[in-house]
Amino acid sequence: MPFPLASFRSFLAMFLLAFAVLAAAQTQPVRPLLTPDELAALLRDPAVRVLDIRPAAEYAAGHIPGAVNIPYGVFRGPADNPGALPSEQALTEALRRAGIDPSLHVVVAHAGKDATDFGAAARVYWTLKTGGLTRLSVLDGGTLGWKERGEALETAAVQPRPSTFTFRYDRRYVLSTEDLAARVHSSAPPVLVDARPQAFFRGDERHGAAARYGTLPGATSLSYAHFFNADGRTLKPVEELRALVEREVPPAGKPTVTFCNTGHWAAIDWFVLSELLGREDVLLYPESVVAWSRRDLPMEHEPSRLQALAREAKRWFDQ
Repeated sequence: MPFPLASFRSFLAMFLLAFAVLAAAQTQPVRPLLTPDELAALLRDPAVRVLDIRPAAEYAAGHIPGAVNIPYGVFRGPADNPGALPSEQALTEALRRAGIDPSLHVVVAHAGKDATDFGAAARVYWTLKTGGLTRLSVLDGGTLGWKERGEALETAAVQPRPSTFTFRYDRRYVLSTEDLAARVHSSAPPVLVDARPQAFFRGDERHGAAARYGTLPGATSLSYAHFFNADGRTLKPVEELRALVEREVPPAGKPTVTFCNTGHWAAIDWFVLSELLGREDVLLYPESVVAWSRRDLPMEHEPSRLQALAREAKRWFDQ
């Protein structure tokens, strides 16, 4: 029996409409920061994928509906250099299993307990962006904020169809220690922004994997903690962030590089400056002070040998 022409036309119209809706969704700008309410309105869209970066056990205990899980550790380096970049192969395998590719709007959901959790999401966002994904957001307040808004959680593991995406770092946006050292010693050094708390910037404390105390030469201190509301978990309004940044790091007409101990807190500063405030040419130094301090490179606020020994003794007694 021949297929009715009217039915064919109806089917074709519905197909074209669905294609147009999908195409329009993929061309609309994606906001880098979403509230739980904004995410709830997007979850019905099959082109939106929530990426839960909590440990597997926390994910299994309850996650945002439809979320896939890639624990934050997959995006980090080894214990002695946590800011080091994971291999492209490891990230390719993880993202393929999660069904992630450039056609999706990926929303990174962290635990949401504190600002450091937000740092994990910002670092994952930065990693995905350097690997070629462009439709990216972070969930402000994370999974905890979602739950506190009364939104539902589910426990069944999501197993999407694997993607064929291949992760490749865009080396224009990845600064190695050698790259940054060359820039610092050039005739036009970048603006260096230290995202760590003041105790690290002043050289009073150091990360356990760092070889020395202090900060990079010429750096400006802009602790990640300044960007958060009184709850210590969600970001301040954009205009407040803009006023804060312009006061502490005025536009200088040259590249800005954010760093911390391991490229975790620095990802928050990078996210605010680059993604929320739209500053151009903002880079993240992923290995940060841990890697820099192990090289024969200059540092500021570095204590004397005697002072360093005293601080090491205090570290030992405080353990």
